[in-house]
Amino acid sequence: MDSIVVRGGKSLSGQIEIAGAKNAALTLMPATLLSDEPLTLTNTPRLSDIKTMTLLLESLGAEISSLQDGKVQTMSCHGSINTTADYDIVRKMRASNLVLGPLLAREGHAIVSLPGGCAIGARPMDIHTDGLAKMGAQIDLKDGYLHAKADGGKLKGAVIDFPFASVGATENIMMAATLAKGTTVINNAAREPEIVDLADCLRKMGAQIEGDGTPSITIQGVDRLHGATHPVVTDRIELGTYMLAPVIAGGEVECLGGKLSLVGAFCEKLDAAGVSVEETKTGLKVKLKGDRPKAVDVTTEPFPGFPTDLQAQMMAMLCFAEGTSVLEEKIFENRFMHAPELERMGANIEVHGGTATVTGVDKMKGAPVMATDLRASVSLILAGLRAEGETQVNRVYHLDRGYEDVAGKLGKVGADIERVAGR
Repeated sequence: MDSIVVRGGKSLSGQIEIAGAKNAALTLMPATLLSDEPLTLTNTPRLSDIKTMTLLLESLGAEISSLQDGKVQTMSCHGSINTTADYDIVRKMRASNLVLGPLLAREGHAIVSLPGGCAIGARPMDIHTDGLAKMGAQIDLKDGYLHAKADGGKLKGAVIDFPFASVGATENIMMAATLAKGTTVINNAAREPEIVDLADCLRKMGAQIEGDGTPSITIQGVDRLHGATHPVVTDRIELGTYMLAPVIAGGEVECLGGKLSLVGAFCEKLDAAGVSVEETKTGLKVKLKGDRPKAVDVTTEPFPGFPTDLQAQMMAMLCFAEGTSVLEEKIFENRFMHAPELERMGANIEVHGGTATVTGVDKMKGAPVMATDLRASVSLILAGLRAEGETQVNRVYHLDRGYEDVAGKLGKVGADIERVAGR
């Protein structure tokens, strides 16, 4: 398996181009199932998860062309549709469950394997299936597959009250409701920028959607959707990740395509830690005001709160901070698996359930470490930027699911980093 080798102590300077959002692209791609006309996505990230979603959609009957070195994806579902999403593909990535709503809306029935993805705690499908059931779907679990069928062959509008603001369920129900008969209201809906991006794309396809970005979304079903061209929103998690790089390593970096509106709560914590964030015409310019960041407490929350997907990277920064910080993870359980690896490098971290206490140290030392999930892998790379000596991050296949050419991007701004091919 490949590994990433980082030699710490290099100050960073320059610009990093931020890719389109993985989580947005993986939601937008299944929307092609809602129309028999082409859907073209621009600013698509070049990631292994995108390849997995491509394989899944092609297995369902979609024709997909990758253009401009993968940054443009043109998809069409004008032929017959296979309504079974097989385990062999779905098991690789949790976002595969987002074909359930579109398949039900278009064909009236679907068989979808329960999904896979990173091992960061339970993320049940109940909230998805309960919402679709309110829209008239009968759903049974058989041998690891969800067998879903709409009463009368067509979903019906409904008022759906989520017990919590689930991003995936909001996306699945929103897509399903675009072709349902009548009006669907989603209460306690997720408000993430990726939700707004999906709604924008669906409106371009002819959907009638209001309230996206608020806790209540209303969708008036239409008879059909048409094709569209849509740019994928900037990846706020990649943005936040690279904003932390100069804070940890030293120097100043401009993240091209970044916007404060995407990372508001994150920037509030950076400000409290003594980090300067300046919005420019082309992105966000970041630098640390002193020698070390200040300790801050962080609690992960649904958007617009602090994102869980930046918790591991923030912990890497706080390992070097002056003082003691408390990180409270409220979205997923079992999401501090990176802490023992950071401790191998000299970090002072105590984990008790969903809370991690980080006492900053002046120096850390490079060591062989193991990536346990997508965000954990990049947090170890960030820590390696400041650690003395060489850090080797193993099992970086996790990294390829969500970050495009990390070594190239960080190396371009001065990091001593390389990807080493496995034997």
